[in-house]
Amino acid sequence: MKAIHDPHGALASGLAAIRQQYQVPEDFPREVLAAADLAARNLPGPAHEDRTDEPFVTLDPASSTDLDQAFHIEEAGNDLLLHYAIADVAWFVADGDPLDVEAWKRGETLYLPDGKAGLYPPALAEGAASLLPQGPRPAVVFTVRLGPDGEARLDAARRALIRSRAKLAYDSVTAADLPPAFARFAERVNAAEAARGAARVDPPEQEVEALGDGRYALSFRPLLASERRNAALSLAANLAIAAALQQAGTGLFRVMAGPSAKAMARLRSTAAGLGLAWPEGVDLKALERTLDQRNPAHAAFMLAVRRAGTGAGYAPWIPGVTPWHEAIAATYAHATAPLRRLADRYVIRATLAVANGQPVDPQVEDAFRRLPGVMAKAEALSGQIERAVIDLAETVMLHGREGETFKACVTDADGDSARVQLLGLPIVSRARIPGAAPGSRVDLRLAAVDSKARRLTFAPA
Repeated sequence: MKAIHDPHGALASGLAAIRQQYQVPEDFPREVLAAADLAARNLPGPAHEDRTDEPFVTLDPASSTDLDQAFHIEEAGNDLLLHYAIADVAWFVADGDPLDVEAWKRGETLYLPDGKAGLYPPALAEGAASLLPQGPRPAVVFTVRLGPDGEARLDAARRALIRSRAKLAYDSVTAADLPPAFARFAERVNAAEAARGAARVDPPEQEVEALGDGRYALSFRPLLASERRNAALSLAANLAIAAALQQAGTGLFRVMAGPSAKAMARLRSTAAGLGLAWPEGVDLKALERTLDQRNPAHAAFMLAVRRAGTGAGYAPWIPGVTPWHEAIAATYAHATAPLRRLADRYVIRATLAVANGQPVDPQVEDAFRRLPGVMAKAEALSGQIERAVIDLAETVMLHGREGETFKACVTDADGDSARVQLLGLPIVSRARIPGAAPGSRVDLRLAAVDSKARRLTFAPA
């Protein structure tokens, strides 16, 4: 992590400019806030079975208050049963009400280092609907059976009232805080991924973090072991839900194609330049499974792989078509973050119906047809904001260092324009380098820094 020294407040003013440029909502309309306050008083009823005696816990970043998921795990012979409680947003939000209309406008929560623009007002997202340990909360509990081979199957989906026993944090959780089978569950999921040829690319994320008192830091942050294991719970549940929906002939799926032939050729050049051994006959996924986030060359290649893909999107169920997510190597859905993603609320509603032998609400089926476009727009906006924030932080970090020379690695190139990662700093930028080859090491001179335009200008030294 690199602390950003910003005595002139360029980062704070730049974040305000980003919010204005991308029209990030500052608050919710008055009628939406009023609807949230009213909905927060919608107490669970007979539809929610009482499961408050079960040992659910949550595991998230320490500062998070919009908690989508709580869980506990038990053994059932050779199987492991994941009881996965997901915030029951649909209990509070009705089709066509002010909360629903506003959520369709937003699509997902937008995150900036100085605050977020939520999908739902705090009265719900950080209060009545969040699975905080302050009191009983309504949830949809998915029971996911995981066999010794790591294959997940949906056993049940029921509305329930749960009480979280603890709000655990990634950076401080210990094995004693978690269910005894937590690590074993993740190991089975990971083994199944490898067996089916999956390769999720999880490079260290380039992120800007608020440190307090107007200070920020820019870092490449590898995932902690607790995060990776927690992600395995969501993966197993989403795979099981996707399979159940696909079999029932309904649903909304997360889909992604693999890199094109041209992109693969670039990746091979990048790997060679970074000194990675990639024998002929070994496919990209097999190579990815050997990479280590903590190795700078591996991290640079993981970033290049992520940028080489076509990106993920959403697709409704279509007769005769198997929705496919290439990185996961399976049919996959999103159902475990309804406080932050609009689409999840509808996938959860469909899963509740299918698991209990009921027809899927026609309004849910209609939403599946409309959601791909809405979610694509929301994800594009989120990505633009994230990149703008990082670009801003990079310019503030390097302000005053014009004329210095930095060592860098070319991660990919398009003609004379190259994307480069500085070695020793968490900065990814572009530079005009004639004849740049992916994977090559270069010395670059910082020619100019423009924080208002969020632009660094590098030239070959």
